[in-house]
Amino acid sequence: MKEPDVIEGMEVVYRKPQTLTATPMHYCPGCSHGVVHKILMEVVDEMGIQDKTVGVAPVGCSVFAYDYMNVDMQEAAHGRASAVATGIRRVLPDTYVFAYQGDGDLAAIGTGETVHTVNRGENILMVFINNGIYGMTGGQMAPTSLLGMKTSTSPYGREAAVNGYPLRITELLAQLPGAYYVTRQSVHTTAAVRKCKKAIEASFRYQTEKRGTCFIEVVANCPSGWKMTPNEANDWLEKNMFPYYPIGDIKAPKQ
Repeated sequence: MKEPDVIEGMEVVYRKPQTLTATPMHYCPGCSHGVVHKILMEVVDEMGIQDKTVGVAPVGCSVFAYDYMNVDMQEAAHGRASAVATGIRRVLPDTYVFAYQGDGDLAAIGTGETVHTVNRGENILMVFINNGIYGMTGGQMAPTSLLGMKTSTSPYGREAAVNGYPLRITELLAQLPGAYYVTRQSVHTTAAVRKCKKAIEASFRYQTEKRGTCFIEVVANCPSGWKMTPNEANDWLEKNMFPYYPIGDIKAPKQ
């Protein structure tokens, strides 16, 4: 059994993974992005695959991942992260590749790339942050904004007759034959963070089996975009987002 680390007579129960840089995160207080960054990089560190991992992030809040994730990173044009990740994985088949995208990116401008990447069964992990709004560019309505949800471009609330219905793209992707593992998680509580981390770890392991695409939706908050405190945003998340975007595995391999 490995002896615990000790610093000046104190046992170390947690150490920041070397896969995170020393740059202080700039995200708004209560934002889910920082938590997802942390557990994603914890998995990479614990699996010992830092030098074999490549991440792809496009435009939006996800673009700042380059500042915090101490792995090889590649920028992609808005919506094209899964296409770029596909190219990296095919050229470097022994690497662990993930795309990190928001809802406006993955489920709007990048819908075509998303669907075809999964339909081909590309051996990558796609991390999808769904906070129901364009968080970085002014709080506009996203494909995932709920009916009645007020945004800068739907000030009276989203209307189905005008704006269509919120897009459950994760359920749509789960129907494709190339999807191997599709799950919806959150990070608003300690228990939820642990479950999400397990899903990330499983997805990286599945990459080595070359069975198809792993897709993790994280139903997230956006306190600034929703104009709420972090606690209010988490409460709103549970009461409003989860009924429409229920947490749990949607398509999982048989154990």
